[in-house]
Amino acid sequence: MAAQRRMLMQSHQSWTDDLPSCQMCGVGTAPNCVYSPDSKGSQAHPMEDGHLRFRGEDGCFLYGVFNGYDGSRVANFAAQRLTAELLLGQLNSSHTDKDVHRILTQAFDVVERSFFETIDDALAEKALLSSHKENVSFHQLSPQNQKVQERLKDLEQEVSGGATAVVALILDNKLYIANVGTNRALLCKSSVDGQNQVLQIGRPHSTDNEDELQRLAALGVDAARVRQAGQIAGQSSVRRLGDYRVKFNYSEIDLLSAAKSRPIIAEPEIHGSQSLEGVTGFLLLMSEGLINALESAHGPEQVNQEIVAMVAAELAQQTNLEAVAQSVVERVKRLHHDVYVSGRQRAPYCSRHEDMTLLIRTLNYPLADAVHTPTHGGRIYPVSVPYSNSQSTSKTSVTLSLVMPSQNTLTNGTNTASTLEEGTPTPSQSPTATLQSTNNQTQSSSSSSGDGGLFQSQRGNQVAQPDETGRVPPYVDFSQFYRLWGSDHSDSQSTQGGLGPQ
Repeated sequence: MAAQRRMLMQSHQSWTDDLPSCQMCGVGTAPNCVYSPDSKGSQAHPMEDGHLRFRGEDGCFLYGVFNGYDGSRVANFAAQRLTAELLLGQLNSSHTDKDVHRILTQAFDVVERSFFETIDDALAEKALLSSHKENVSFHQLSPQNQKVQERLKDLEQEVSGGATAVVALILDNKLYIANVGTNRALLCKSSVDGQNQVLQIGRPHSTDNEDELQRLAALGVDAARVRQAGQIAGQSSVRRLGDYRVKFNYSEIDLLSAAKSRPIIAEPEIHGSQSLEGVTGFLLLMSEGLINALESAHGPEQVNQEIVAMVAAELAQQTNLEAVAQSVVERVKRLHHDVYVSGRQRAPYCSRHEDMTLLIRTLNYPLADAVHTPTHGGRIYPVSVPYSNSQSTSKTSVTLSLVMPSQNTLTNGTNTASTLEEGTPTPSQSPTATLQSTNNQTQSSSSSSGDGGLFQSQRGNQVAQPDETGRVPPYVDFSQFYRLWGSDHSDSQSTQGGLGPQ
């Protein structure tokens, strides 16, 4: 029986291996990290996140980000099996929204049941050995009983673990989002009048979600205790794939013991359809680890706006979507680390982060000009995009200044002719994007900064080339800044020497 199931899983894997990957999508990842007191990071466990990005037939695209925990088995299984349940002829453009919702719900149900079928033999053996262990006293630990304990540890590792999932389906140019747990989906749309709209699609199924708490309360669970605890069996999500402990043994978990029926479910919350006809922008799928890392560093108020701003900045610089996604993840990782080493107010929240995954799917959104971009062939270089996150910024706005080394300026994702005859834009022409948040969506507008001010461009109309040491000439000349600073600090200069190059 177990051998047949393994063959079945392998056959599903071969089916999905034949599906083409979507080329309008990029994925960035970073493993978990724990910082030591000297700020050095180390990985606590192997990467547990998973993702999928496939192009099916009949205008069908499927994307997903899976946040695994206690191992990667459930995340990997869900990515493979969900693809097999959705992209092997089950969907076509004639289906109504109701049909699509039904097919998505059924697919998640099949994934859940199929996973438990693959471990039911191990669960049965574990139950048998556990009952044997209960009949053996501590003083009867013979070599045979020690082997039983070792086998129980192996079985626990084999059957434990779960995953949360956020899945995006594009069918006939319509978007559907299916969510189970605490990952996140954002849709950024640019309009012809220069306004950007950022929508968070759905709410996380966490222990502070009012709808989920009401669902648990209807089953007899003390919702107030759940909210106060913040976690159930080590996780904040109240909807999950896998995790036999909360599915079969929930009566043994204190917070869930009063439940009349299974309280932690794998049923997805489905949103859509939303038409993508004529939409210019991008779709983001993010794992809980990425969201939590940025929230830990900067607080939860501006996470959506910050991520969108970072993605827009990288899209203006990079020519490869994989590089865009990876650069954003690396930037979040660096911000998280910098807050920890700074010792500032939020440093205690940044002693570790979990696995991070970001999936970007562009929607008629152009990448940077391949000729003038600082990334050649999609290679990731340090990006010269100053990002503002001042603590004095209003809680309803965050400003991003884009300095783009290109002959064209970029406004809301579209190239327009530059006012310069041939040169690279100076700082006086750097567009500034301001995002203003509402409860459910974020409005964004783009404008040009009118003051070239202190720093003057040295680039001219030449594309900078590395010198013999591999260095690129600076974008700006800081000599005027040094002179002004020196005039205000003349006393300290006379005793300590001036600031800047001597």
